[in-house]
Amino acid sequence: MSLFDLSGKIAVVTGGTGVLGSAISRGLVNGGATVISLSRHPKSEVLDSIGAQGIAADVLDKQSLQAAVDRILNRHGMIDILINAAGGNLPQATVTPENDFFGVPADALQWVFNLNVMGSIYACQVMGKVMAAQRRGVILNMSSMASLQPLTRVLTYSAAKAALNNFTQWLAVHMAQEYSPDIRVNAIAPGFYLGEQNRYLLIDKESGDLTSRGRQIIDHTPMGRFGDPEDLVGTVVWLVSDASKFVTGIVVPVDGGFSAFSGV
Repeated sequence: MSLFDLSGKIAVVTGGTGVLGSAISRGLVNGGATVISLSRHPKSEVLDSIGAQGIAADVLDKQSLQAAVDRILNRHGMIDILINAAGGNLPQATVTPENDFFGVPADALQWVFNLNVMGSIYACQVMGKVMAAQRRGVILNMSSMASLQPLTRVLTYSAAKAALNNFTQWLAVHMAQEYSPDIRVNAIAPGFYLGEQNRYLLIDKESGDLTSRGRQIIDHTPMGRFGDPEDLVGTVVWLVSDASKFVTGIVVPVDGGFSAFSGV
């Protein structure tokens, strides 16, 4: 079990106060790591509840990220783990009867792509450079089930997460060959978890019953439920610890079997 021990590790989590990011951060803290959460508006009550430190930073602003990294290095001297949990979607970038594909605004498309792809790339550039100098480190990107099976309506988010998978594999090879085989890069692809953005797409706000889309998802998830954010923690700890020290360049579904089920 010592392979999973994160004692003494310095972990940076972008979007670390979101629903999934906070569960992951708490799991890292429980594993022994010191966790620094980067977000535009750090939520002190969330940070206190998970035992993490917080620094204000914008993943789409490299100067902001560099300033955060400088503070981290001044305080801790290293960065062992980077988890890119910042991401999300916009209603305006989703295809609906009222917002058909041909009319999806360019600025909405660009915003979703930038947040989910460029935000992770920028963080990997700034913090990956530290790992390259250290010649060790672990990067974990937050992909999505939408990257493996494009979801109806979810236009830009699906494409962006698929691009993130490709980038994850590219960076895994690049860091191992050009800098050190002790720098690993992987991703997880969560299935369907109830969060702030999708709760009332899947659960009716008034009755608490599944919506038609929520029912479709449950019917195509062999385990028959939505994921709990805590369900991600074991996979994350495995991928950022020495327990997976020969694992790089993969995308791991954590989805209750959704990606394995053909619907028949």
